[in-house]
Amino acid sequence: KLFFTDYGNAAKVERCDMDGMNRTWIVDSKIEQPTALALDLINKYVYWVDIYLDSVEVVDYQGRRRHTIIKSRQIRHLCGLAVFENYLYTVNSDNLSILQINRYNGTDVQSLARLENAKEIRVYQKRTQTAVRSHACEVDPYGMPGGCSHICLLSSYYKARTCRCRTGFILGSDGRSCK
Repeated sequence: KLFFTDYGNAAKVERCDMDGMNRTWIVDSKIEQPTALALDLINKYVYWVDIYLDSVEVVDYQGRRRHTIIKSRQIRHLCGLAVFENYLYTVNSDNLSILQINRYNGTDVQSLARLENAKEIRVYQKRTQTAVRSHACEVDPYGMPGGCSHICLLSSYYKARTCRCRTGFILGSDGRSCK
């Protein structure tokens, strides 16, 4: 799945399949300017920062069990969000500090460091990477991902895929080759 935020005409947090199909709103109320977003892949939670409401909130992948982690002027200008173990990590764009926030109670907020021009944060650690199983976009014997001549996108589950073409090309009737 692909998770993303939108604060155009109606602010929301959404999800869709990797090929853009099955687009679903998972949060569309009591939300103003959702920006940074992070996933807890193990427990299937979506965390986001709302920079207008000065809050960090969480919801499960289906849009249930929503609650506020922290709502405070202390977290006023956050950008970037990552989750690892018991904490959320984010960047305060006002003073360029890296913040650590306890994701269970929100009361434990610590400034860890300052970085010039930081706008995003990621945690790279072996335990945060899920095991990869075979999938529909694996390279075939001819070197084509999923048998697609240009782009292979995973669909509704890991064994389904959709082929797409680069700009200027159209998908052939076989659903795989681009012309």
